[in-house]
Amino acid sequence: MRNYILLATLSVLLMFVSVSALAEVKVAFVNAQRAILESEEARRVQTQIAEEFKDEQDEIEKLRSQGAELVQRAQKDGEVMSDAEKRKLSNQIREIEKDLQYLAEKLQTKVQERQNELLTGIDVKFNKSVESLVLSEDYDIILPRENAIYVGDLYDITRKVTEKLNEMDRAAN
Repeated sequence: MRNYILLATLSVLLMFVSVSALAEVKVAFVNAQRAILESEEARRVQTQIAEEFKDEQDEIEKLRSQGAELVQRAQKDGEVMSDAEKRKLSNQIREIEKDLQYLAEKLQTKVQERQNELLTGIDVKFNKSVESLVLSEDYDIILPRENAIYVGDLYDITRKVTEKLNEMDRAAN
């Protein structure tokens, strides 16, 4: 839907602008998500989150290892096991899989909440960095990179936006 609105807007714009005037318009594209995620602040947040949830991640890895050992045991010794042993082992594997799924979902939710908490305000910084580039490099239009099929490096300012975010981060710290 968003793509259709953008396409319609650009079509109307092109109908009213002459070819010579269009040549004077300075257009750029930015991948907002990539610009933010590659910034120093976002990387610092990711490191902080990894350290913060290390124990939960270790617990998940331990369970994964236990599950793999049980599966390996079932494959190796399955032919010589009694039916009762096979059922017991199968139940243990299922329990571990359920625990793994539960813990992974719980951890993912916690990490997402913490990321949102720590990255609050970065969208404002992103907008300021884009605005700064608009003023310093005299862009007329900056569009989301995701709305274009192809964008040449000359028109993709994602790296510049990330650099501006990093400058702002260094100035604040």
